[in-house]
Amino acid sequence: MEETLAFADLLRLMDDRSIAFRTAVAAAPSLDVRVPTCPEWTLYDLVQHLGEGRRKWAAIVAAGPADAPPAISAPVAPREHEALLAWFAASTEELLAALRKAGPDRGCWTWWGDSQSPQTAGAVARHQLQQVAVHTYDAQVAVGAPQPLPGEVALDGVDEFVTTCVATTSAWPHQPAVIDYHATEGRSWRLWFSADGARTARISAPADVEGPEVAYVSARGTANELVMFFYGRITMDSLQLDGDRRVLDQLIAWDPEE
Repeated sequence: MEETLAFADLLRLMDDRSIAFRTAVAAAPSLDVRVPTCPEWTLYDLVQHLGEGRRKWAAIVAAGPADAPPAISAPVAPREHEALLAWFAASTEELLAALRKAGPDRGCWTWWGDSQSPQTAGAVARHQLQQVAVHTYDAQVAVGAPQPLPGEVALDGVDEFVTTCVATTSAWPHQPAVIDYHATEGRSWRLWFSADGARTARISAPADVEGPEVAYVSARGTANELVMFFYGRITMDSLQLDGDRRVLDQLIAWDPEE
């Protein structure tokens, strides 16, 4: 079974996607251009959101193990196009520097404490790569030049999402269910949902569903399509579905914190 991306690769790809993000924003005629995939935002809002996130997570990583995130006061994002891009580049470097100094195994606060992802700087790097990758796509859509995520980013993105954003100890409020995700690149994941929560694992071959009382659905697409579905950039109709699609509707509507 393939391993997840190495820490050095996460940082390399985060820098790569940050450059691609700035390139897309630089190509826009105005920062007031609307972002179709984030309908409430302009490009300025998108850069501000992502840049402030870089600085927030840099502070979290630097603080080390904690029960809550540190309070920070980030500098205001400038309104001028070139200055905003420089501010974003500095925000990215702040996060990368904090991650390099911490290393992958150092603990820190995260919001995913009951998931299957560890509360470490390495897990932060992994999640923040996906954040900048998906928002790079958003910026590219806004300027009319969308590109799929790089293959290694997309494949890790599927695993990262189901491990961090879906796996939980919160009880599943519906009948037990199983969802399989199949990337056409040759990787598959299974998720089990029950009163004990949601858990996930990679599977190397199709496996039997656990009993006739279990609702089941599978979704197949490229890794890029799966990530875009997870983050609401495309609908489930863009994927090849087999089984009870109502399970996906239930998952989309589920808020484990309620």
